[in-house]
Amino acid sequence: MTEKEKSYAGVLYQPNDPELAADRDETVRKLYEYNNMHPLDRKARQAAIRDILGKAGENCTVEQPFFCTYGYNTTVGDNFFLNVNCRLMDSGKITIGNNVFIAPGVSIITEEHAMDIKQRAEGLEYTHPVTIGDNVWICTGAIILPGVTIGSGSVIGAGSVVTKDIPANCLAVGNPCRVIRKIEQNEH
Repeated sequence: MTEKEKSYAGVLYQPNDPELAADRDETVRKLYEYNNMHPLDRKARQAAIRDILGKAGENCTVEQPFFCTYGYNTTVGDNFFLNVNCRLMDSGKITIGNNVFIAPGVSIITEEHAMDIKQRAEGLEYTHPVTIGDNVWICTGAIILPGVTIGSGSVIGAGSVVTKDIPANCLAVGNPCRVIRKIEQNEH
């Protein structure tokens, strides 16, 4: 099993593997070009982001500056908006649905280092996929941790640290992030 395959399987893997290191270098090159494009050259930016991400639906906007680990491990649906200074730490899979809005400074993280001191010193880590359903709004500065699923229609409050799954159609806030109430249909 390759180190990349191990990462997808959720078992300890070595991110300093030459193949993975080369992939990250290529992503750094693409991100440098993307983040230095003229912000109003939307057509070129669309083409570039489609070359970075694994899949991007229709009407996909990713504001600059933007960071991801690999890019190809992230898929986003239609009508996706990612605001400035967001980080997609996608050593594992990040799957984002349709009509998702992500505010400035949000981090979505799939990696975690080994708890065992010796393994951690060797640089070993795990990945756990993150899934975000349709019609989700993630507010400014939220941090989504490895393995989390956010249900469709939910809103994550500003500055929240999401450590556990959030059900559909909920308003969730805080550190750690907790559901504070259901969101009703047609709520303003």
